[in-house]
Amino acid sequence: MDTIWELDFYSRPLVDENNKKIWELLICDRQQHFQFSKTCAGAEANARWLEAALKEAMDQWRQQLGLADSAQPDRVRFFRRAMTSIIMRGGEAAGLVMVPSRRTFALYDWLRDRAMNLYPTLPNYQADLAKPPQLIPPAPQPLPSALRGDRWQFSGLPLGEIKTAAEWELPFGEVPPLPFLTLSDDTLLPGLIIYSQRALPLAGWLSGLEPAYLSFEAEPQPLLVLETGASDRWVLISGRNPQIQKELAAFREACTQSQGLHFIAVKERPEQEALQGFWLLQQAPEV
Repeated sequence: MDTIWELDFYSRPLVDENNKKIWELLICDRQQHFQFSKTCAGAEANARWLEAALKEAMDQWRQQLGLADSAQPDRVRFFRRAMTSIIMRGGEAAGLVMVPSRRTFALYDWLRDRAMNLYPTLPNYQADLAKPPQLIPPAPQPLPSALRGDRWQFSGLPLGEIKTAAEWELPFGEVPPLPFLTLSDDTLLPGLIIYSQRALPLAGWLSGLEPAYLSFEAEPQPLLVLETGASDRWVLISGRNPQIQKELAAFREACTQSQGLHFIAVKERPEQEALQGFWLLQQAPEV
């Protein structure tokens, strides 16, 4: 399994002795076995500081796991679109492969935990600090021809079965560990299966886009949108008739019952057992 880090570098609801916002770098792996945090003043929040902090994190990671001095993660995912330039420059200067992606599920959980259980307990916490501005998401674009299947079908799988994905023969896909889950193994997770005679290349294209989650838009017509990368959005299904609208509504309701967890799968035809691609997805929170 690839070693993937998840990273966020941004200001927090904390202030220094001059009443200036404190910035914080957070890094974790998908299992949350490794966690690294480091703070700096806003004036220091640049690519050079990030490069040095990343090298410090790698030293700590190698020491914790007993790895060689040359070891490093295969990829570092980051979701914070507003910080793309600094994060890319700092990461590349540290010799790391940086990937804009909202597949940072362990990091989202860690951020939620710190916002609820750590920051409010600190003496320099400022609850009334303005929240980071939310960038307006771009309008969803037509799906690239390489990602268009022959047909699609909503489905469901028990969480316990999905947890065995490491035993599946998957050319493409990813089922992260999600150690923070509180759902039982018999919870039925909703999903979308895409059928295509070109299933293998379609799954390969989808893998390269870093699929994050499926979202919904109601106006001007119901849409199921595939969210990928840090901000890319693609129209997957248009609710042009009442039956499709009903299926979209049922799928959306099922997602609310599964803590936002759902999946997308790619295969050639319904009667075939083998999958060419499978991704466990979870809608990104506002952080």
